[in-house]
Formats: sequence, C-alpha cells, structure tokens
Amino acid sequence: MTEDEVLAEFRAADALLEGHFILSSGLRSPRYLQCARVLMDPRRAERLCQALARSIPAELRQRISAVVAPAMGGVIVGHEMARALSVEAMFVERPTGTFELRRGFRLEPGQEVLMMEDVVTTGLSSREAIKAIEAAGGRVIAGAALVDRSNGQADIGVPFFPLLKLDVPSYAADALPPALEAIPAIKPGSRAAA
Repeated sequence: MTEDEVLAEFRAADALLEGHFILSSGLRSPRYLQCARVLMDPRRAERLCQALARSIPAELRQRISAVVAPAMGGVIVGHEMARALSVEAMFVERPTGTFELRRGFRLEPGQEVLMMEDVVTTGLSSREAIKAIEAAGGRVIAGAALVDRSNGQADIGVPFFPLLKLDVPSYAADALPPALEAIPAIKPGSRAAA
C-alpha cells in the first residue's frame, strides 16, 4: 500500500481528525489518528495488516512466532497482524499500572516476538510493552505499528516497521502556536493525559 492509500483508509473511516487534541503523552497536536475507527471494519484492518506484514523483511518475518500487543489500543491490530503472519496473538495489559502478560498467555523462553502497536508517538508504551514481554520470557526481535507519528524520533530499542510515517507536529501545553491555542483541547484517546 502507498502512503496515500493508507491515508485514504483512515479518511474513509473518519479516523483522521483535525482540531486540538491532548495525546496520551500529554503533548498537544492539531491532528489525531483514531485507530479504533479504522479497525472497526475487519476487512480494512486485514488489508492494513497484510500490507504491514509484507513490509517486514522476509528473513525477520519468518522468525516471528508470536505477536504481542499492548492493551487496549493494540489488541485488534495485534490480532490482525498475527493473522497476517500466521502466528499466535497475545496482549499485555496494565492491571496495576505496569504491563504484564496475563489471562493464561505464555511465551517460551527465548520465543521470538513481534511487538505490535496501533500508533507510536513517543515510543514509551512500546518500550514498556517490550519490557513486559521480555520479563515473560519472550525475545522481541522487532516492533511494528500502523502509524509512526513520532517524526522518526521514537526509539523502541528494536527494528521498527510502521505502515505509515505521519509527520504531525506536537507541542507542550505551555508552548502552543496561537492557532492551536485558540481551539479548545479535547482528549480523544482512551488513557488520561500525562
């Protein structure tokens, strides 16, 4: 899929929003990608994840034996990526504030894993998920996401494969440009802002 085709999928799902948004990192942005909306249609989710799976180098793709995603945002995309790779899907969750593998999910010692996200902004959530996967015995050999909106700045500690790189500016709440400052801020995601 080309970048334009991926963006067309987001637009068709009304998942590319314009306004003043508070990101889960606490930063502010004039654009927001609501991946839950783009993943509502299973056929669209399948198309996007099939395209992303094809973008991972074959030699790396063949080594992946499980996909683990952080809950909640990564659950659907992690499942679809696991389907595209024909491997098992699992997720880590934060019942007490720290990611952990639960619900009877198990990784074999050294099992090679792809950590899958919907959107990466700072990479913090990805690094936390990777730490939990490794604590459960897995070995994360790559990360992937539908969208990298870090402007190429996120370092998750492993090779990273986004389907779309979207350069969207983000600002500290006390350093907003006047046009953004004039718009009321909303928090569209599922987590409280930092």
